[in-house]
Amino acid sequence: MEQFITYLLCIPAALIALSVHEYCHGYAAYRLGDPTARSLGRLTLNPLKHIDPLGALCMILFQFGWAKPVPINPRYFRDPRKGMAITAAAGPLSNLILAFLGALLYLLTERAAEAIILPGTPDFLFYFFFYLSYFFLLFHLLNLSLFVFNLIPLPPLDGSRILYVFLPTRIYFGVMKYERIIQICLLICLWVGAFTGLLSDAINLLSSFIFRCFAWIPFFA
Repeated sequence: MEQFITYLLCIPAALIALSVHEYCHGYAAYRLGDPTARSLGRLTLNPLKHIDPLGALCMILFQFGWAKPVPINPRYFRDPRKGMAITAAAGPLSNLILAFLGALLYLLTERAAEAIILPGTPDFLFYFFFYLSYFFLLFHLLNLSLFVFNLIPLPPLDGSRILYVFLPTRIYFGVMKYERIIQICLLICLWVGAFTGLLSDAINLLSSFIFRCFAWIPFFA
């Protein structure tokens, strides 16, 4: 039953995290002069425009997933490689910001529960605050998962687009030539869980760091 409730709470958390991620890709590209996402109706927070069913299911079940990539045309950018790096970074950065927001809302909910839930308080209030705080914690962790996962410097993940801006042109085009093969290898590694331990450790470290940041604020100390 508890696992089922976790899956239910993950659904809205994943939809929000994935939709904001893709919207920020499109918005960054639009600000850099590429109207492609806007003309195709992808410059929106509507989850129906962004969600890939398999990617969303993986996000809910395994906390690692993806959405339908927002189409970007680098020919509109003054500097295509730099423009692609900026648009790529916008997605993970949005998830990092949402992870901070999730942690903040989790801590605020915990403080509110401490003030409101007293002996004799109706059970429904206890469960309301319990599951609300649990939702914000899941929201925090799912966004950290997207942030870390997408920074892996392998195609088609955002980290590869950021890395390419620092590579010499010859190496850049050499890597791009094998992008499809690298994608297949990446999917196989994810399927067999090759990255699970490293990704989980990175997420836990980042989560601890974020909560330590809030601990410096007297209200949360």
